Amino acid sequence: MSSRLSGQRPRRALAATLAALTAALATVACGGSTSQLEPFIAQRVFAVGDEASVLTSDGRNYSVNGLNTDGTAIDCAARPIWVQVIASYYGLTLAQCNRSTPAAEPRAFTLATVGARVADAQSQVDAQVAAGGFRDKDLTLFFIGINDVLELYAQYPAQSEEALLAEAGRRGERAAAQVNRLVDLGSKVIVVNLPDMGLSPYARAEAAAHAGTGFDRAALITRLTRAFNERLGVRIRIDGRFVGLAQFDLRTQQAAIAPGAFGFSDVSRASCTVALPNCTTATIATGIDANTALWADATRLGLRGQGSLTELVLQRAQLNPF
Repeated sequence: MSSRLSGQRPRRALAATLAALTAALATVACGGSTSQLEPFIAQRVFAVGDEASVLTSDGRNYSVNGLNTDGTAIDCAARPIWVQVIASYYGLTLAQCNRSTPAAEPRAFTLATVGARVADAQSQVDAQVAAGGFRDKDLTLFFIGINDVLELYAQYPAQSEEALLAEAGRRGERAAAQVNRLVDLGSKVIVVNLPDMGLSPYARAEAAAHAGTGFDRAALITRLTRAFNERLGVRIRIDGRFVGLAQFDLRTQQAAIAPGAFGFSDVSRASCTVALPNCTTATIATGIDANTALWADATRLGLRGQGSLTELVLQRAQLNPF
């Protein structure tokens, strides 16, 4: 059963939230050793990744879509996903949600595709190289690997845990290779590591379904996530002038322990009653506040999940000495 949320959050509230967060982060930056003499201002923004960074051709996202003021249609600007907010921080509008009249030339783009795995990151980067490449003052947002972890988990127990963990690590290394390639191509990069997928509704369901075996399937998914993240973190270029790392795994683990401390009211259930990307603020499960829920469906981020990711990436954008 679904229930419609009581009204849309005004867009000016998003602007106010962004301004407040930016001011707070700027204050932090002023006192740290990583503060910038001249703050980095991205002239173009790109996103490499999977569904978490996708906007469809008709403006739908794979989280919880916002509606227009009369509630009759999806408005891609009403509940922006993280890449849209980061672009807006630099005064840019994502090409897939460019509603300017007349349309201004967009300078923010998501290259992400539905179902993408690490192997697809190379083709996404290749596409931009073919379209003109990267240059100084470009920022690439890099977030991919969830579908790899889920793919590897699906091979258990036909494949041993040891073999799957080794492959998860290799995929983390391949992701890092694309991050480093982006730097070589001239872009600054903020890379997001994977949320702890062992805490997802999907992992919880898998653990419950196999509870009788005495083997914790959710814990296995956590270990696969960790193996990926560890190798990603080891192999990316450790130089804050070029790469910033947003540790989303720690945020989801902290939220599982103390949800309210990080603005979450629900960290274990899916918000949506319909399949993504058709979920909107009018198709939310009864008893769930979509604004403060971590998950939209069994494996993909809800509104607060996207919001928490945005906060981490904005922090890196502010504090990294690009």
